[in-house]
Amino acid sequence: MQRGSDRWMGALLGMSLAVTAIGPSEAKAAITRSEQCDRLSLQLDQAIQTTAETTEVAEATTLQKTAVRFCAERKQAQGIRTLANALKLLGVTPDDQAQ
Repeated sequence: MQRGSDRWMGALLGMSLAVTAIGPSEAKAAITRSEQCDRLSLQLDQAIQTTAETTEVAEATTLQKTAVRFCAERKQAQGIRTLANALKLLGVTPDDQAQ
């Protein structure tokens, strides 16, 4: 009977080692929505600074203020979408690294 339980223990040990070895290498460093808000806001700041003053810049700035308020009010998903829309308005692709 001891022989059967040794096999099970060996199998469980092998599976746990396999999961442990695969887990960390496969996992991406997940960022929070709050961090994503910060990253997109920074990207938008940079885009606004490098874009000539236009009506799009004024509208993007207004959207950024709204997005920052959403992020501060724990409505990060709305804030992220608003920041992405502001970036697109300026012709900039939002950094998907944050998702």
